Amino acid sequence: MTLLPRPSVRNQKRLTRTMQAILAGILVYGIVAGAPKAISNGGIALLITFVPAALERNYEVPLDPWLGVWITSAVFFHTLGSAALYTRIEWWDHLTHSLSASLVAGVGYTALRAVDLHSDRIRIPSRFAFVFILVVVLAFGVVWELFEFALDIVAARTGVTMPLAQHGLDDTVLDLTYNSLGALLVATFGQAHLSGVAERLREGLLARSGRSGE
Repeated sequence: MTLLPRPSVRNQKRLTRTMQAILAGILVYGIVAGAPKAISNGGIALLITFVPAALERNYEVPLDPWLGVWITSAVFFHTLGSAALYTRIEWWDHLTHSLSASLVAGVGYTALRAVDLHSDRIRIPSRFAFVFILVVVLAFGVVWELFEFALDIVAARTGVTMPLAQHGLDDTVLDLTYNSLGALLVATFGQAHLSGVAERLREGLLARSGRSGE
C-alpha cells in the first residue's frame, strides 16, 4: 500500500511548482518578446530551482521540501523584482536581499556543520558558527556589490542593458544592512533547524562514498 505524502509536504511541493511555472512563463515571455533581461533572469532562476532535485537524484542527498521552497522563493522574488517590482515597491529590494542572504547563510552553516560532523578531529563551537555565518554573508554581499559595479562599467561602455545594476552608495549600504539582517536570523534561529539537514547531508555523502569505494 502506497502512503500518501503528508499534506504539508504536498503543499510545499505545490508551492515550489507554482513558482517554477511562473518563472517558466517569464522565460517564455522573454523569448517571444525578445526581452534579454526576462530571458536571463527567468532562465537562470528556473535552473536554480531544480538544484535540490538534482542533488537528491544525482548525489542522493536527502533534502526537505521546505528547502526547495526556500531556494525557489529567493530566486522567484528576485526575478519578480527585476521584472518591475524593484522600481514600484520600495521595500522589495530589502526583502530579496534579506531572503538571499538567509539562503547563503543557511548553505554556509550546513556545509560547516557537515564538516564538523564528518570529522572527529574538528569541533566547531556554536559561537564560532554564529560568527562564521555573518562573515560568509558579509563577504558574499561585498562580492555581489562589486559584481553589480562591474556590470555598470560594462553597460556604460557597451550600451548593453544589464540584468543587475548599482543604484548609488546609499543603496549599497542598505543592501549590506539587509544582508546582515538575513544572516542574523539564520545565525540566531537557523542552527536549531539546519543541524538535521547537515546530518542528512553527511549521511548521504558517506553512503555515496561507501558505495563508490566498493
